Amino acid sequence: MRTQKTPIPLFKLYGETDASWPTPDLIHCETIAERSRLYDWTIKPHRHSDLVHLLYCQSGDGQVSLDGVTQPLRTPCVVLTAPMSVHGFEFSHDVEGYVVTLAPPLLKQLRSTLGNQQSLLQNSYYLDAQAERSVFDNLFATLNHEYANWAQGREVLIEATVNALMILLGRHVSARAEKTSLTPDRGSQHYAGFMRKVEQCYRRHDSIEVYAEELGITAAHLNTLCRRFAERSAQQLIHERLLLEAKRNLIYTALTISQISDSLGFNEPAYFTRFFKRLAGTSPREFRRRSQA
Repeated sequence: MRTQKTPIPLFKLYGETDASWPTPDLIHCETIAERSRLYDWTIKPHRHSDLVHLLYCQSGDGQVSLDGVTQPLRTPCVVLTAPMSVHGFEFSHDVEGYVVTLAPPLLKQLRSTLGNQQSLLQNSYYLDAQAERSVFDNLFATLNHEYANWAQGREVLIEATVNALMILLGRHVSARAEKTSLTPDRGSQHYAGFMRKVEQCYRRHDSIEVYAEELGITAAHLNTLCRRFAERSAQQLIHERLLLEAKRNLIYTALTISQISDSLGFNEPAYFTRFFKRLAGTSPREFRRRSQA
């Protein structure tokens, strides 16, 4: 009898079945213990379609599985997981450290910042952090503090800290620190290419056929890949990106609803309002009011 393989779960954040990005921020940050204790300190193998994870383990014991390769966590260490990389963890109850998740809009900015170190966002790595432990301690603690508190310049400081952290990790990778890399298959390459194009062009409201033609595949195949890797259609992924940008503008800027509508490529504010309400469950005006309450 043929044994049927169990599909690798695909999440935004581990254990959360909601397919949407849970916050208008460009990162999500929490301690390792916050989530792992909910799952008896075991994070089963899973993957993320378009996110990068940074796990900084400061102390405690455990093991990490990266794309089928399992090794002990020798603290302090940083584990970077790329989009579609299958990863899992087991932690001791006394584990200390942080998990930072980077959303697609921030990854686009980082590709420009990192220059010839862009491979840092395409592969998964296990990195020994002992030599610069105090620097990693400070950077991750800063991210955790700023993420949890609302203060003047919060978003700017978060992005600056992420930039510093990624540049430091890039140096480690360039120095050939311990690493495990993932070589994506052609399907995941097409999917990754689509997500990059969405990031560049979502304001244009192009049809799925236009995206598919630029990738050299059919619209049907593109939708198949999106459902395979993200469990949503290509159109849903484009709409999610528009919604995320709309939320960020409503929270972090003083732009009017009409100005936000124009900046996101909608012909009329009324169309934008209907779009936002359909996806977010509330009007843009009400969403802004609640976020400022």
